[in-house]
Amino acid sequence: MALLSVLTPVLAVVLCLVLGFMFVKSRETETNSTSPSESKEASKVKDVRPWVDQDLQDDTEISTKEEDDGDWVDNHEEEDLQHVPYSPPRFPEEVMLQRSKDFHDLLNQRRSVRFISPEPVPREVINNVIRTAGTAPSGAHTEPWTFVVVSDTEMKHKIRLIVEEEEEVNYRQRMGDKWVNDLAKLRTNWIKEYLDVAPYLVLIFKQTYGVLPNGKKRTHYYNEISVSISCGILLAALQNVGLVTVTSTPLNCGPQLRVLLKRPANEKLLMLLPVGYPATDATVPDLERKPLDDIMVYI
Repeated sequence: MALLSVLTPVLAVVLCLVLGFMFVKSRETETNSTSPSESKEASKVKDVRPWVDQDLQDDTEISTKEEDDGDWVDNHEEEDLQHVPYSPPRFPEEVMLQRSKDFHDLLNQRRSVRFISPEPVPREVINNVIRTAGTAPSGAHTEPWTFVVVSDTEMKHKIRLIVEEEEEVNYRQRMGDKWVNDLAKLRTNWIKEYLDVAPYLVLIFKQTYGVLPNGKKRTHYYNEISVSISCGILLAALQNVGLVTVTSTPLNCGPQLRVLLKRPANEKLLMLLPVGYPATDATVPDLERKPLDDIMVYI
């Protein structure tokens, strides 16, 4: 009986805790279970802000509240596009086959080149290459890309200083031993001499949203995917004219480079390409590409 008298208060406390826990859980369930109409209203509130990619953060951009409070245009209000006939050239099968082989052979020669000649490149060639990249498809035809072409010697050097400072920290601290060891065979490090040497640096920015002439903002759907496709076309266009580059995605440099180049807050750096002719003593790693069976599944 003495033992029972001791345990009774303890059991009472435990029972109270259990009942309290069950009460709290039941309240949470009631709060979370809303009616279909309430759920629809909540969805409307949630979807007030247009969908934009938020994978690359930039602490220099305008605040979330300012973006929410901005004046967004309803894309449905824009005029319908006129549709016109489209009939691209159609080739005989043997010509298609030959063209497909020739194009593969051309792009299969493309390599990442870190030894670039300072020899001048005609600006009109660069213009045409960028114009070609601008033919890429984009979500709702928003064309969410900005290509910043830098040829000024002083500006190129400022870009190099920013990139190398951050890249040294990346290699020494952020990337980790595995990443650094995986890159060792490619003989890469944080020294980017080609940023000074290449006649052009092309910095590709994605526009997370658009700004119309009247100041209203426009949603840019799939902006990173769209700009990435454009970058792929740009690489092919450079290869087509005999120029080389190395794809560079400088970690943690985007905000500084955006400010240096005086780009608006809605633009985020996606890629940096040094562009020029290969140096006469240029070398590249002796790599092999995966065979077709390793990259294609035919169903």
